[in-house]
Amino acid sequence: MIPPADSLLKYDSPVLLTKNTDRKSPKGRPLKLSSQQPLDATPVPPPPKLYSASTEAANQENKEILDIILPPREWTEGNQVWVQPVSSAPCTRTDVLHLEERLDKKLQQRQARETGICPIRRELYSQCFDELIRQATISCAERGILLLRVRDEIQMTITTYQTLYESSTAFGIRKALQAEEGKADMEKRQLDEEKNKRDAVEKREAERQKAEEKRDNEEIEYLKRTNKQLKVTSYSYTSENHYYSCVIYKDFCNHLFVFSGPTGKDNCTKEVKKQTKQELNILY
Repeated sequence: MIPPADSLLKYDSPVLLTKNTDRKSPKGRPLKLSSQQPLDATPVPPPPKLYSASTEAANQENKEILDIILPPREWTEGNQVWVQPVSSAPCTRTDVLHLEERLDKKLQQRQARETGICPIRRELYSQCFDELIRQATISCAERGILLLRVRDEIQMTITTYQTLYESSTAFGIRKALQAEEGKADMEKRQLDEEKNKRDAVEKREAERQKAEEKRDNEEIEYLKRTNKQLKVTSYSYTSENHYYSCVIYKDFCNHLFVFSGPTGKDNCTKEVKKQTKQELNILY
């Protein structure tokens, strides 16, 4: 695996291991370097010590902590394994300003978005934060460990949000597919509901019409019976009045014929008719 050509995290020069099996766990232990000297050559004397033993022990401890916090990156070229640990050189204010300039330059070169979700911007800021952790660890190991906890918490939170987003997206897609599959069933169910409503309305309307027809028929029968009774009563009353009229007319005629004599017959007839008509009007 070939590491990226450039990173905001500062690394030392890569070191070549003798064999693939010589890779050690990233705990700051000294690496076995390839040597070009023969086996029987006299050992090279160590350089004179410029620092005290306590200083070397502190530097070695910081180196081990750095290798744990920021493991060395390694890659293989053929049968050779290369390892490149992070730098343990102390930093200055100039290094911090240079880091800021490099961050802005890389953001512009890789055209990272200023707002919203951007993987490029996230990657560059992660590298910048790792470099700040490295610089803080060199000066104070405890501060570097605390910053490591902050970094892990941020990464865990981002991973959680990413997982939540992916699961919610999958849930939405699954629900959309289920909605598409159940659309036909829903339309059929709606049609059945509309049909049931229409049948219920038609049934109520038929019952209402039946009740109205029954009521109308009963009223018609009642009116027919009433009319028949009135006809019977009116006929009997008319027959009785006609009989009385005839009797009155006959009595008047007899009376006039007796007292008027032959000469007054016509006048008598007119007078009888007039009087009879008045009496009939009074009767009816």
